[in-house]
Amino acid sequence: MTTKKLLLLPGDGIGPEVMGEVSRVIEWFSGRNGVEFETETDLVGGCCYDAHGVAVTDETIEKAKAADAVILGAVGGPKWDGVDFSVRPEAGLLRLRKDLQLFANLRPAICFEALADASSLKRELVEGLDIMIVRELTGGLYFGEPRGITDLGNGQRRGINTQVYDTFEIQRVAGVAFDLARKRNNRVTSVEKRNVMESGLLWQEDVIALHKEKFSDVTLDHMLADNCGMQLVRNPKQFDVIVTDNMFGDMLSDVASMLTGSLGMLPSASLGDADKDGRRLALYEPVHGSAPDIAGQGVANPIATILSFGMALRYSFDMGAEADLVDNAVQAALAEGCRTGDIASEGEKTLSTHEMGSAIISQMEALSA
Repeated sequence: MTTKKLLLLPGDGIGPEVMGEVSRVIEWFSGRNGVEFETETDLVGGCCYDAHGVAVTDETIEKAKAADAVILGAVGGPKWDGVDFSVRPEAGLLRLRKDLQLFANLRPAICFEALADASSLKRELVEGLDIMIVRELTGGLYFGEPRGITDLGNGQRRGINTQVYDTFEIQRVAGVAFDLARKRNNRVTSVEKRNVMESGLLWQEDVIALHKEKFSDVTLDHMLADNCGMQLVRNPKQFDVIVTDNMFGDMLSDVASMLTGSLGMLPSASLGDADKDGRRLALYEPVHGSAPDIAGQGVANPIATILSFGMALRYSFDMGAEADLVDNAVQAALAEGCRTGDIASEGEKTLSTHEMGSAIISQMEALSA
């Protein structure tokens, strides 16, 4: 029996509720097919600030580095709006990404057939949609220096953030996108703002150079970020893999989320480089936020977090069949009409967070029988 170590970081808001359902799915898999999952739970975000005065502790960072994968719920909420920027809940997530060197964020936007009518777009535009957005995660505006707010001394202040990228940062995330495209429909769209930003021009040139050197078999095209946002709501099925920088990836993946019917449906994976043994640090989390307005009510949608664990099975543990089982169980539960409030049509019966978790586990049992 092989043991895999998972660090669970439920976080704030609805994070603990959705993580509770993921824990049940992990427990269901543990001991099957020769793999035992060992879990440990710790704090990150606002709850960590309340306990320790920081958004994530050094000890938790070390646990994350030692784990085979990290599963995170959500961080943040209005309770912590007044705390210093350096220790606010989101700083914990940013530090995890930076210290673990998780440079490639994979955000699939898949429209399940049963939810095509829940999308804000017409069914024919989203039915069968399957896009992978690859977002660079450790560079760009969110980490560039100089940054901060300065007092100009005349009653005015200045906010500064710096967009900066080096060739190696651009090419390593583009390499991930090209590799993924080879397993999909072999098309990559590289997105930037080369018309007004030097960093965007460098991005395009470096992606072209890598494509020519190593990935000429993959179809590559380029698109300005504002046009990409428009095209995602005009004709989303034209895309296969989109690769872009940190800020644009943050925005475009949220646009893509609404094509699927709900933020509560979207998982993500944040991956680092593989070491000499093939081990890769990784963090998996739902795209949705902490949703403090519904926290503690037992109505949150756990699907994105469950699908995030499915991505861990696929990308960290090479358990593709098990990952497919998770995806298929979610699809089957939705096809049978299982809905939480965020994906229900008017008049439809809704399930609680726990009931949705039970429905998915029941489908896993049926599909694996």
